[in-house]
Amino acid sequence: MNLAILQSEVQEFISANLKTEITKLILKGSPFEKISIQELANQIVAKQKSEKKLPTWFSQENIYYPAKISIEQTSSEVAAEHKLSLISGDSVIDITGGFGIDAHAFSKQFKNVIHCEINEQLSRIVAHNFKQLNIDNIEIFAGNGMKFLKETSQKFDCIFIDPSRRNEVKGKVFLLKDCLPYVPPKIEFLFTKAKQILIKTSPILDISNTIKELKNVVKVQVVAFNNEVKELLFLLEKKAPNAIRIEAINYQKNALQQIGFNHQSKVTSTYSPPLTYLYEPNAAILKSGGFHEVSHQLNVFKLHQHSHLYTSNQFIDFPGRQFIITQSMPYDKKKIKKYIGQEKANITVRNFPKRVAQIRKETKIKEGGNLFVFFTTNLEDKQLVLFCRKV
Repeated sequence: MNLAILQSEVQEFISANLKTEITKLILKGSPFEKISIQELANQIVAKQKSEKKLPTWFSQENIYYPAKISIEQTSSEVAAEHKLSLISGDSVIDITGGFGIDAHAFSKQFKNVIHCEINEQLSRIVAHNFKQLNIDNIEIFAGNGMKFLKETSQKFDCIFIDPSRRNEVKGKVFLLKDCLPYVPPKIEFLFTKAKQILIKTSPILDISNTIKELKNVVKVQVVAFNNEVKELLFLLEKKAPNAIRIEAINYQKNALQQIGFNHQSKVTSTYSPPLTYLYEPNAAILKSGGFHEVSHQLNVFKLHQHSHLYTSNQFIDFPGRQFIITQSMPYDKKKIKKYIGQEKANITVRNFPKRVAQIRKETKIKEGGNLFVFFTTNLEDKQLVLFCRKV
């Protein structure tokens, strides 16, 4: 941690160059004797990435930014505060603290928070930033969080873990067994220290397999922002109930889309040929696997067991994209080209044997415009093309 970066003239330089092209800035070199241009560039790039993701940090003076990868890997402030809806109590420990965004959120609800970070330099940065943010209920521990738990006599209401998904040998990894710490073998010990365990994992993990691996899971949340899944959250309790709750949550600019169901739910979908409206579920629902629940809870029909597209005659406020169907036809390249003419179109493939690039090559449809074309499969297992406009 280069304290010279915190000098007022350096901070002014960083703020003044937030919109400067970074490659041009690097070529000019550093105007400060004790700071390299690489250090300055990192502060600028990291602060740029924080403007929307971490607005509290971005707007606070004298924040010291770590390597930009720490900013890229951390939760956004909104995602961090979302976790407060899952856990409760007076004390929480984050044993994989990182840049401290989650710990900062926890400090708003918990009386006592412990932030553990194995990277000593990052831990010093976090301690400095918390002082700048006037946070006084977070204890900083520079070291291995698991070791801290083994050596302390303290008990906690919750343990939060975001296992590192970077492996020195394998690079970027996703499976729990490749992450640090590898949580499943440690769960029994962790429950001697806390009532609840909240684990954040890679969004690409298979939910059912992870539930089996972790055990004790009471709730899983698939959290998306603007239709992009960012986090999978697994809440564990010592006495897990018979039913595991799955919740698909999609934060949008002016709305929150949410649907929940039991993991072992036995509901089935109802099916229909295309009707007046077509619906495509948001990314959180697609990840959650709650395809039958969508049909059952929202009273819409599925086009095919594997298509994950829905239809209805009455328009509903659907958690995903909503369209009105203007035309449907069997897949035929010549008829498709004739119907579209020179118009551009947005193509989506759902349960269809050809990729988007292949379809564009065959049909010569250019990307863009207000027409949306879905290539899918109907109830008779025949290829179907739906021409739609957004509602």
